[in-house]
Amino acid sequence: MLDLTPDPASLDAGETASADELAALQLERMRWSLRHAYENVPHHRRAFDRAGVAPDDLRELADLRHFPFTTKDDLRENYPYGMLAVPQEQVRRLHASSGTTGQPTVVGYTAGDIDVWADLVARSIRAAGGRPGDKVHNAYGYGLFTGGLGAHYGAERLGCTVIPVSGGQTERQVRLISDFRPDVIMVTPSYMLALLDEFERQGLDPRESSLKVGIFGAEPWTEDMRHEVERRTDMHAVDIYGLSEVMGPGVASECVETKDGLHVWEDHFFPEIVDPQTGEVLPDGERGELVFTTLTRQALPVVRYRTRDLTRLLPGTARSVRRIEKISGRSDDMIILRGVNVFPTQVEELLLRVEGLSPHYQLVLSRPQRLDEMTVRVEARPDVAAEQRATLSSRLCALVKENVGVSVACDVVEPGTLARSQGKAVRVLDLRQR
Repeated sequence: MLDLTPDPASLDAGETASADELAALQLERMRWSLRHAYENVPHHRRAFDRAGVAPDDLRELADLRHFPFTTKDDLRENYPYGMLAVPQEQVRRLHASSGTTGQPTVVGYTAGDIDVWADLVARSIRAAGGRPGDKVHNAYGYGLFTGGLGAHYGAERLGCTVIPVSGGQTERQVRLISDFRPDVIMVTPSYMLALLDEFERQGLDPRESSLKVGIFGAEPWTEDMRHEVERRTDMHAVDIYGLSEVMGPGVASECVETKDGLHVWEDHFFPEIVDPQTGEVLPDGERGELVFTTLTRQALPVVRYRTRDLTRLLPGTARSVRRIEKISGRSDDMIILRGVNVFPTQVEELLLRVEGLSPHYQLVLSRPQRLDEMTVRVEARPDVAAEQRATLSSRLCALVKENVGVSVACDVVEPGTLARSQGKAVRVLDLRQR
């Protein structure tokens, strides 16, 4: 793989600020954001008043712990425009979640918000190894989902040529990569696996493609998945993080030279880690739920937004700002199986240790009698003989029992059996209510 370590002179002030400089900037911006939310959003005013706090009570950054959380339910209850802090005529764009698990959450952006978003995604792409002049194959979905347009504007802001493919039409995607020869691909990690399978189905070697950087986000993925992609492509696989309620992609990014966690762009977002049960703020280094307060967002400021993503805060390395460890899962994605907490990423990490198993898998939950059961359905690699599958199944079941502490069934199926994602992968199939 190419050495894409950036020239230190190319980094901006948000990536290199000292701790004191950053804290002073955050305090100034946080005071503005809290006041902006309180004065312009009735929900925040009511929440602050119930908690007995006012914007002027923030005298230092640590005082933020006294302010109330914002949740996805708060956005749903104020659907569609109740959380906006600016008049409708100042909103230049609306995005929304899919709403597959309930009322969608709607987020708005002023022209200034879109400008900041483009800057931060450009910063993220550059940190991941993209450079001005690169061609970017954007396979994130366009539309109400923030991924496609967020990546698009950021790549253009960096000075890249954007190929706005969006998701789907996998065969055509591979043909365009072969013909247009992009340097960078932005896509969900699960769909990247589908693209790699299609390369090989067409008799093409992904390692000979023009791609030098893959920027993967929108779903949790493991170090083992990174190694899988890099082994099959000879490109850097780099993580990007974001969520629409806070901005979209570009809230944090890995740096290609270290790939050791996602540096949070703390000049625009203040991160906290809290205990998922009590809401107590945890010190850096302890694992818990990630919470964000926006510092510069105009149309939709959020105060202590509970992301449900589980991680921990770590010191900066390639940049001076702090890192979050790769997301290990979501508190609302956690499976409680006979009293044991199980995350899909735990199973992914284990199955990729078994030579002969592919990264294509699904966890099927059922309740045949009184107790919940889980079956790990995973595809064998194409070169695995049918008679080897039982051995692979036994090996995976043993690994899950040993490392997670719960017994599961394992079903190793033929390659191509499981449906391929064209966006975010559906890792859990819950049949218990059927």
